[in-house]
This record gives sequence, C-alpha cells and structure tokens, in this order.
Amino acid sequence: MAAEASNNEANRVAIISPRYCCTYPVNLAIMRKMITDGNFDVQDVNGTVIFTVDKILPTFVHQRKLILDPVGNTILTLRKKAVTAIDTWQVFRGESEELEDLIFTAKRHSLMDINTQLDVFLANNKNEQICDFKIKGTFLEESCDIYAGDKDSAPIIAKMQKRPSAEILFFGKTNFMVRVNPNVDHAFIVALVVILDEMLVVNY
Repeated sequence: MAAEASNNEANRVAIISPRYCCTYPVNLAIMRKMITDGNFDVQDVNGTVIFTVDKILPTFVHQRKLILDPVGNTILTLRKKAVTAIDTWQVFRGESEELEDLIFTAKRHSLMDINTQLDVFLANNKNEQICDFKIKGTFLEESCDIYAGDKDSAPIIAKMQKRPSAEILFFGKTNFMVRVNPNVDHAFIVALVVILDEMLVVNY
C-alpha cells in the first residue's frame, strides 16, 4: 500500500492544487450559460456546480476570465495577452496578474493548422522551447485530447468532447463533456478547455 501511494504521488499532475486531484477518473460537464457572454458552469456527475467561469468586461489592453469556486472565491485569473501574433493566454493564481503568480501560459501552436493545437508552458519553463502539456483538437474542436508532454506518444491526461444539446436551438448553450484521468488536476483541465474555447473562430 505504501508503494502504491508513493507511485500515485509521483504520477500526480497537480498544477493548481493537489486538492483538485482525485484517485479516480472525474467526469465534468462544462456548460455555457449563454452563447454571447462567455460564462460557464462546471458540474460534476451529480449536477453539483464545482466551478463557475465568469468573463469580465475587457479593458483596452486585455481580455480576462475568472474561475471561481462554488462560494465565489477566485481560484484563477485567465488573461489574453494583447498584441501577439499567436493567440496567447496567461493563467495566474487567484485574482493576481503579477508574474510571480503566473502558473502557466497557453499558446496556439500555429495559425496555419486546420485543427487546433495549443502548447502549454509552466511558469518555470522560461525558454518555452518544449511544451509541458499540449492540446490537440479536431476540426471545430468537436473533441480534443490533452497530453502530458509535447509528443503524440505522451500520456493523455484528459479528453474533451463537445456535445450539442437541444438547448442550443433555443438558448445557444454548448456542453463540453470532459473526462479527467486519476491524479490529474481537474481545475487545470477546466482552465485549458475554457482557453481552447476562447481561441475558436466559431463558437456555437
């Protein structure tokens, strides 16, 4: 048992916090509230809201989103960098936007690809030559895989699938169904899916 616990610790992907890592797979529904506002509820399999995603009014310089816990505390601030050739988002701890609180940066791999790929660099990866994680999505991001590494042979730590619902016809809602592997930080995965959605040319 001690060896198994040690192995779980070694394989844990705790980017935001270990408290968001479970020893079993986690299934989440990321549900858009309205097609125009960029806000989401994140629910577990019981329909309990575990995170909310709020888009705050953009400034002249930046677009921002907040990921909050169920009682309204800000866990993460997501900020799109302005005036960059490649779409780039920075993610900070809490409500900070100071570099000392930067957790990771996500960048579109190329503007030329038909399918979207995001490269994710942790804050301590200063030269950003090799990404720490990557996201590869199909056309219009009907589905995507999140890899722990820069190779296609790297382990997949989460899968997302966009599942249109009947509500789209009436309320413009889109559901992202996400399966997060054991010992993987599901707050981190939610932040990546939200950034991926922001980078889409077409939201529906």
